[in-house]
Amino acid sequence: MSERSALRVRLDQLTREFAKFGAVGGVGLLVDLGVFNLVRHLTDLPVVRASIIATVVAIGFNYLGFRYFTYRDRDKSGRTKELSLFFLFSVIGLVIQNGVLYAATYGFGWDTPLQSNVFKFLGIGIATLFRFWSYRTWVFRALPAREAVQAAESFLEQRGPASRAAEPDRVG
Repeated sequence: MSERSALRVRLDQLTREFAKFGAVGGVGLLVDLGVFNLVRHLTDLPVVRASIIATVVAIGFNYLGFRYFTYRDRDKSGRTKELSLFFLFSVIGLVIQNGVLYAATYGFGWDTPLQSNVFKFLGIGIATLFRFWSYRTWVFRALPAREAVQAAESFLEQRGPASRAAEPDRVG
């Protein structure tokens, strides 16, 4: 495979990953903003507390989407470590996201419902960049090539020679 075609394959993989991340994140955004506005209108909680509650609900939803959709093919061997890192990076994202809202609300006095939603959305956007990088780098790690090959070989060995003999030979 040439260097150019390898780059093209890698770019295509990254594009698909980003699209899946965006799909889960888009639904998570709707969950976050929906819960935020429900809490704001149904309770007397301050805006940032309402936002933190909404962010926590969205984080739970997003973990399920990332683990079982976006990164379902990634290493699943260390769930405790994965959850710990996901929680750590999610809390950092929560601080980034709600820090923007806090600064707008209490630093500049921009606290109308429209302004709160705009700055919550802006905070989500900034935190999403951090989350994409941290989740793909540290939380949902790709299997090393050697482990992937060993997993494929063990799968083929488990199937046995009789089932492989029934398959036609393929020439690449």
